[in-house]
Amino acid sequence: MFNLSDLLVLPRWQKRLISAFVDLIGLTLIATLSIALRLGNIEYSLESYWMAIALLPLLAIPVFIRLGLYRAVVRYIGHRFAMTVFLSVSLTILLWMAAIYMLDLAYPRTAIIITWLLALLYISGTRIIARWFLLDYVGCNGTEVEQVVIFGAGSSGKQLLGAFSKIPSKKVVAFIDDDVSLQKSEIASIRIYPREGLNDLIENYGVTELLLAIPSLTGQERKRIIDWAEKFPVKVSTLPAMDEIIDGKVSFSDVRELNIEDLLGRDSVPPKADLLEACILNRVVMVTGAGGSIGSELCRQVLKLKPAKLVLFEISEFALYNIEHELSKYAQSLGQELEILAVLGSVCDEKKLQRLISSYGVETIYHAAAYKHVPLVEHNIQEGLLNNTFGTHTLAKVAAEGGVKNFVLISTDKAVRPTNIMGASKRLAEMVLQALQVEYPNTCFVMVRFGNVLGSSGSVIPLFKKQIAQGGPVTVTHKEITRYFMTIPEAASLVIQAGSMGTGGDVFVLDMGEPVKIVDLAFKVIHLSGLEVVDAEGHGDIEIQYTGLRPGEKLYEELLIGDNVDGTDHSRIMKAHEDFLSYEQLLAELAMLQQQLADYDYQAVITQLTQIVSGFKHDSGIVDYLD
Repeated sequence: MFNLSDLLVLPRWQKRLISAFVDLIGLTLIATLSIALRLGNIEYSLESYWMAIALLPLLAIPVFIRLGLYRAVVRYIGHRFAMTVFLSVSLTILLWMAAIYMLDLAYPRTAIIITWLLALLYISGTRIIARWFLLDYVGCNGTEVEQVVIFGAGSSGKQLLGAFSKIPSKKVVAFIDDDVSLQKSEIASIRIYPREGLNDLIENYGVTELLLAIPSLTGQERKRIIDWAEKFPVKVSTLPAMDEIIDGKVSFSDVRELNIEDLLGRDSVPPKADLLEACILNRVVMVTGAGGSIGSELCRQVLKLKPAKLVLFEISEFALYNIEHELSKYAQSLGQELEILAVLGSVCDEKKLQRLISSYGVETIYHAAAYKHVPLVEHNIQEGLLNNTFGTHTLAKVAAEGGVKNFVLISTDKAVRPTNIMGASKRLAEMVLQALQVEYPNTCFVMVRFGNVLGSSGSVIPLFKKQIAQGGPVTVTHKEITRYFMTIPEAASLVIQAGSMGTGGDVFVLDMGEPVKIVDLAFKVIHLSGLEVVDAEGHGDIEIQYTGLRPGEKLYEELLIGDNVDGTDHSRIMKAHEDFLSYEQLLAELAMLQQQLADYDYQAVITQLTQIVSGFKHDSGIVDYLD
């Protein structure tokens, strides 16, 4: 069946031909109607007037073509086009009138004025109706226009309304605002409703998207609105916070999909400048794992704090190239003449680390290099332990011997009562630093432990969005699985601040807020995309599938091994007190572990880790590929 929107995909010459045909029929009828209006009687003989009536469209089409009436793109016509219509119709009527007089054709002379007025109305009216149809019901690619409601009738909402007028694929049909004084009033003919009106707007206008346009909202306020909107079948988008909008001017490009931080409703705590600068300002700073999610953000924040030099240490050539290129451009934009050293290497390479630290006089190290993907480390036990534990030991010992003042280890909540090799390797790395602190008191060793970071490689929300875009299913490992979440910039900022607070051997724990059920996030992301979860009867859009826990994966993550924890001067940073072995004992255990790894005796490795790491319980069996 032919749809009017199919007209948009026709070749340009066919569209012009259709327009000319519509004008030809319309002008013929107008010339006929004008006589009836002049005589005041629709019952009259056309035999005397047919030549004059037929002459009008025959003159009009060439004139319209010559003056460019058919070259205009209907969707984008404006006030200049109105002048083209006026000139085209007026010239046509003048030529037609001259022909009638010269050829002495029968046609009521005063009906010519009526014809002129009706022709102006018809030619302009048909174009306006076509433009209205194309912009209001058909998008620029022939798709239906999305009907949008803006939540927030303040200055940002008004600016967005203006921005949407230039977007053919979207139309704002209403505002929603909690301010009673604004409700029932209008902005540019768009009415403002209370929240209760959203359901009727969805039913009456087919609204598919709700856009939050209140940048001043706190995280908790934004979350409350999102929770309210979740029960409606609309996609929810938002403006970022006001401090993220340049010059306070809102444009359509500022609109973004909801991030997980919007769903969590966490309000960030402003960093303390003195804590940020203490270990960085005018110092030679080294970041290992500089190309990773946390490492790269640490580099960005370190750069802004004006170190004397910045050493990027990374095993991945591609990741190192990307971060070095980005930071060089960033330093130029800040007007900094900062020496950035991009060094390829492994934290297990003791001699390279010695030369690097001594050559450049490294004073502060942020150690983010680690294998963090739980299932991958389960299948690659040897590399996981060599890199995460032995690499940390090598780097930390070289740093202490080389006179490094501050050493900050990026740890994980998976180090607490671990059920996987990755978590055990990170807890063992913490124990290495705790033991080294006693042996090398001149270096301040600090460990910072936190949970999942949003937007990192393997983060769950981008995966959910990708699965939804593909039509599902959305995969969740277990109905009860929960995780702590924090944004990458917030985590990096707190790591830097915690590193400055350490007195030596400290295990800092970041306040991650309340843990979140992953399945609840899946439901929210689906609902806020304007879709429904498939129910037991098979009704809905996106299915949620439970795939089962992966090797070494826990249902619940913890941040503390024991209850012995103190607060600090920072509201988001706590200090834990964890037991550890003496350095002599630890070296003996590490030597045995290293021999077992060399022999690929993974059962012995598991047994050894169970004895060393408090609370370690490995229930997955040996799943290493080389076992």
